[in-house]
Amino acid sequence: MDLTGEIVDERVEPGSFHDSDPAVILPRVGALARELVAACADDGMRVAGARLALPGLVDGRTGLLQVAPNLGWSSIEPVPMLGLDGLHVEVANEAKLAGLAELTGEIASSFLYVSADVGIGAAVVVDRQLFLGERGWNGEIGHVVVDPAGPRCGCGALGCLEQYAGKEAVMRAAGLAADAPLETLVHALNARSAQAEGAVRRASLALGSALADFVNLVDVGTIVLGGAYTTLLPWMKDEVASVLNDRVLSAPFAPVELRAAMAGPYAAMAGGAREVLRDVLAAPADWV
Repeated sequence: MDLTGEIVDERVEPGSFHDSDPAVILPRVGALARELVAACADDGMRVAGARLALPGLVDGRTGLLQVAPNLGWSSIEPVPMLGLDGLHVEVANEAKLAGLAELTGEIASSFLYVSADVGIGAAVVVDRQLFLGERGWNGEIGHVVVDPAGPRCGCGALGCLEQYAGKEAVMRAAGLAADAPLETLVHALNARSAQAEGAVRRASLALGSALADFVNLVDVGTIVLGGAYTTLLPWMKDEVASVLNDRVLSAPFAPVELRAAMAGPYAAMAGGAREVLRDVLAAPADWV
């Protein structure tokens, strides 16, 4: 991404990385990054830095990934595994970076960003700044329990939101392959498949319940839905909004705004790049 916020180049490698080996996967990520750095250098550009977005509890101060349940990773220091010597890399939670990417559009200064892929992550933005909590580990809304008697989650608990409203959980409930493209589910919904509609309704009710708890606790007026939820919002919005209206105490006086994310399918990448550029713009003399 250049200083204007335009994407100069990108590399995307799809795949399922459940229970993968970080010693194998992270060097592959590093190789993709080296391709980009080399391409930028060939075009006469200077690379200022990078962010590694990970789906889990990240200690941004030490660069340590404490746990990423959907990857099966824990207690690793990921940056050295990338092999990006000479490039300043910081680690951050992917949902938080994706939330920051929304700040480039016209949006309320404070909002909750929630995104779904395999897991469900969130970012709390207050006055256009991330609210990180005491250790920066907040936003794990995917592990809010919506049914104590529900299925066991990868984190070890029972009935987590991810088991109802995570992308793979919805695909399975719709009778589709867990790793099938999201467009497969959209096609089933357009065809009025009862199983697909039931799966999305189940996910919507669970998501609405978790979001209502959050709004009652934190009092935020805008919720931005990203990742798979952006695509599925036309089928989810009414159910989620209905639960919010029923369960949020303040809803009769100040209805919660529910909207789709605007940052696109790779929002965490965009948010990470913008964080690097923000540091450059904060001290431009260091780069002259």
